[in-house]
Amino acid sequence: MTQSKVLSLPSLRSVRSLPRDFRLISQSDGGRMMMFSDENVSGSDYDESPYSSMVPVKEDSSLVDYASTPVKESNVDLKWSDTTSYASKKKLQSWFQLPNGNWQLATILRTLIDGSKIILAEGKVFKVSAEILVPANPDILGGVDDLLQLSYLNEPSVLYNLQYRYDRDIIYTKAGPVLVAINPFKRIPLYGDDYIEAYKCKSIENPHVYAIADTALHEMMRDEVNQSIIISGESGAGKTEAAKIAMQYLASLGGGTGIEYEILKTNPILEAFGNAKTLRNDNSSRFGKLIEIHFSKTGKISGARVQTFLLEKSRVVQCSVGERSYHIFYQLCAGAPRRLKEKLHLRNADEYEYLRQGACYKILGVDDADQFRIVLDSMDIVHVEKEDQDSVFAMLAGVLWLGNVSFAVVDSENHVEPVMDEALINVATLIGCNIEALTLALSTRRMRIGKKNDTIIQKLTLAQAIDSRDALAKSIYSCLFDWLVEQINKSLAVGKNRTGRSISILDIYGFESFERNSFEQFCINYANERLQQHFNRHLFKLEQEEYMQDGIDWAKIEFEDNQDCLYLFEKKPLGLLSLLDEESMFPNGTDTTFADKLRRHLSLNPCFRGEREKAFTVCHYAGEVSYDTTGFLEKNRDLLHLDSIELLSSSTCTLPQAFASAMLTQSEKPVGGTLHKSSRADSQKFSVATKFKGQLFQLMQRLENTTPHFIRCIKPNNFQSPGNYNQGLVLHQLRCCGVLEVVRISRSGFPTRMSHHKFARRYGFLLENVASQDPLSVSVAILQQFGIPPEMYQVGYTKLFFRTGQIGVLEDTRNRTLHSILRVQSCFRGHKARRQLRESKRHIIGLQSFIRGEKTRKHYSFLLQRYRAATAIQRRARARSVRKKFERLNDASTVIQSVIRGWLVRRCSGDISLLQFLRRNGEQDEVLVNSLFLEELQRRALRAEAWLRDKEEENELICQRLQQYENRWLEYELKMRSMEELWQNQMRSLQTSLSIARSSVVLEDSRRNSEASVNGLGGDGSWETERDHRSQEIISNGRNGLGVISHLAQEFEQRCQIFGDDAKFLVEAKLGRVDAASLDPDQELLRLQQIFQEWQKDYSTRLKETKIILRSIGSSEEKARKKWWERKGGTATVML
Repeated sequence: MTQSKVLSLPSLRSVRSLPRDFRLISQSDGGRMMMFSDENVSGSDYDESPYSSMVPVKEDSSLVDYASTPVKESNVDLKWSDTTSYASKKKLQSWFQLPNGNWQLATILRTLIDGSKIILAEGKVFKVSAEILVPANPDILGGVDDLLQLSYLNEPSVLYNLQYRYDRDIIYTKAGPVLVAINPFKRIPLYGDDYIEAYKCKSIENPHVYAIADTALHEMMRDEVNQSIIISGESGAGKTEAAKIAMQYLASLGGGTGIEYEILKTNPILEAFGNAKTLRNDNSSRFGKLIEIHFSKTGKISGARVQTFLLEKSRVVQCSVGERSYHIFYQLCAGAPRRLKEKLHLRNADEYEYLRQGACYKILGVDDADQFRIVLDSMDIVHVEKEDQDSVFAMLAGVLWLGNVSFAVVDSENHVEPVMDEALINVATLIGCNIEALTLALSTRRMRIGKKNDTIIQKLTLAQAIDSRDALAKSIYSCLFDWLVEQINKSLAVGKNRTGRSISILDIYGFESFERNSFEQFCINYANERLQQHFNRHLFKLEQEEYMQDGIDWAKIEFEDNQDCLYLFEKKPLGLLSLLDEESMFPNGTDTTFADKLRRHLSLNPCFRGEREKAFTVCHYAGEVSYDTTGFLEKNRDLLHLDSIELLSSSTCTLPQAFASAMLTQSEKPVGGTLHKSSRADSQKFSVATKFKGQLFQLMQRLENTTPHFIRCIKPNNFQSPGNYNQGLVLHQLRCCGVLEVVRISRSGFPTRMSHHKFARRYGFLLENVASQDPLSVSVAILQQFGIPPEMYQVGYTKLFFRTGQIGVLEDTRNRTLHSILRVQSCFRGHKARRQLRESKRHIIGLQSFIRGEKTRKHYSFLLQRYRAATAIQRRARARSVRKKFERLNDASTVIQSVIRGWLVRRCSGDISLLQFLRRNGEQDEVLVNSLFLEELQRRALRAEAWLRDKEEENELICQRLQQYENRWLEYELKMRSMEELWQNQMRSLQTSLSIARSSVVLEDSRRNSEASVNGLGGDGSWETERDHRSQEIISNGRNGLGVISHLAQEFEQRCQIFGDDAKFLVEAKLGRVDAASLDPDQELLRLQQIFQEWQKDYSTRLKETKIILRSIGSSEEKARKKWWERKGGTATVML
């Protein structure tokens, strides 16, 4: 049959192996085709799968990028012919319970007649009965964010789904209308302003406390109906943190008035005064609380009110080993300033008896001093005055010192009196009472007897005195806690801005069952029975409303109520609470008589079972719990004697007076006989159980008028260890919190729901023939084709409702069909991709070769230009360097030559003037020289010698430079010789040409010119030889002359040193500074003078000879140079 129009099928985000979307298209040949498309998917398609809200998985984008050719289907027999291998590979999985109670996933290898053969993950093979195997969900449903999406809603499937998400730090999971929160025991990145904004904008839809709070806020504003968030769970499951997270979100969305900050700051105060460390939890709430947050018409927070339930007062006076009392005691001891400590006489926590019982004073990772500062800041924010704060801390210190009050026996009847010590004095000081009145209140009891109410005083024994002391301590702390809550409510009061719109957050203890269960567990479990009934009714109501809206038969849902258990607690006059109050009123009533009375009156109740001695068992919705009646009556009475009340009323402090006034308002006149062992004036108007019942009824009335939202907190292990998931513990809590009851109710109904349109789009392609395009008709045809029994589904007005496991059959068939299609498409796409790859590779190689050649040519041209430019630059740089070097050498040579010539000229002119002077005076044969003239000559000689030495040193330097210049000059001469040879060759060639030219003119003239040319050339060669020989001779003579001068200078210095040292020695010897007894200083000095004169004459003679030699050398050099210049000039003339 031809399909008339396209059926657009939904996105398959929940199927890991599928592309993003696909669609059905019609073909002209009447066959139906399947193809996948890479078109963008609109946001409305994201929720078309019944499992679309599960944990996101990575999509295979490679399957989306290619267009597929339609594949034509054949008849029914050939439809699944290509899925045989897939079906043979598919192994069914089921849950198998191990001997330790844990569930493990097992694969069925073979189904036998008498059972099944299974294999576990570690490889163990078992043969088990088919009845003990529990069906497992397909892999596609692993880690769904709503347990109702599971095809098989059984306990192991729920446990596995929660563990799957918990291992990935996804701690929130929905179970229908319930949010299941598993405590991670570590910080995880799921909170903060970014997440608040994301949930506010609906960009994240995963389960979260933020999502619950957001839903409550929007429903309150939309429907104008008050909302409630009910948080429950065991101690350590994270209830307090969940409540704070919800308050944080509401304060962020409804903030702006400033009061939201005060609401958040109530948490540190309530935690400090109402939380304590237990064996299971480091911050366990020992009370229940209801925080009612009021909103204005615009959705802004306008105020709040806090209500508390059943504070565990017994923890003030006793706690087990390893536990702590309330946090505030340890925070006060650790963080109080010195002034406050001195005022309150505080000591360390381990010095107080009440705190020493648990032997635990610190919590790992918690600084009590810092927490105390936070409490002080919070008190300031909620407007608790400084004076009131000091009074609060004084009451706390008084409670601590009460525990240290001891008693001493005063008579033979074991009557006691308090010991007058530091503890008793501090208690009286801190409470503000008289010490004698405190002593009487702790050691005596006043009683009224007879109709005239005569008063008698009875002394107390040690046990009675300790009970009286502890009762006073508990009463003070309980009244202090209630007073703080009252102050908080005054600070957060709504006033005239009340609109009637509110969201209540209930943080209350969960179901508890320990080895020994006492009065506290009795009341807690009674409260949980009430909350469970409210939870069941609400859940049933939601199911009923949805079924009625779609017009389906909902009578098949079986709802199991816990009304029988509630009757056991509340029935009058034979209920547990009534019998407890009745027995508490009797003076002679004991815990044993109470247990006997329960067995007599309640033995026929199916929810009650009497045990031996003081025990009895109650069948709660979460299981059976055995209670020990020890302490039931005392805790239920919770009496504070009149003496203690009057003691507080007589205090000079305002707080104790307020406490006494509050307790007196709850008292009543005596009831019963004329004689009572305890005064009825000091009894409570209502027992603890009665007051708690009344509070619970008020709470339930308030919750009944709200739309509830449930959060069930789960503790994965008892060791507060991250990543540790205990299946047995989690399963027990799921039962106690009612999560499995939600699953059970959903399983009894139709947990899987899908609209007609979505169902037809998702599974319509499985039909062989489509007769109609109406979604309802297509949906019914699909159900009929696959043979789903009518009792397993219901067709509503807008949705299809399926019982457990039915949608899995369709999903499995759909997956196999798509798997086959994908195999064909993958082969075709692979072939197409390989062909495109080869073609692209060939084109790319050609393009790369062209680009590389062009690039190489450009690079070669660039390198060639650089090479040529570098060569030209180097050539010019070298030429410039050589020119500069030559110019420097030429200038230096010119300067040296001018200096030498000037020196030579000056010396020669001096010798000529001296000879002329001697010729003029040569006629005199004798020259008369007097002594003065000789001395003047000697001085001149010495100056001349000194000058000579200086000049010799200069001469040495000049000689060295001259030697360098001569070496350079030799190089230049070699170059000049080569140039001269070149010039000679050129001259010869010119002369030959001239001789040939002139041969025709005159023979004689040519001969004369030829001879002149030959003579000129010969003369020039002999001159060159003579010049070289003369230059070598001058250099040799110059070097010898310099050696003689250096020798004379060295000799002069040595002699001067020797004569100076000898003269110095003789002077010191004459002065007696040196030991020289064998010497005559005067004679030695004369002898030294003679030696000096002889050497002086000899040295003068040699000096004169040396001067003559130097002059002769200088004149010969000058002549040689003049001759050289003359010949050089002649040669130049010939060349011209």
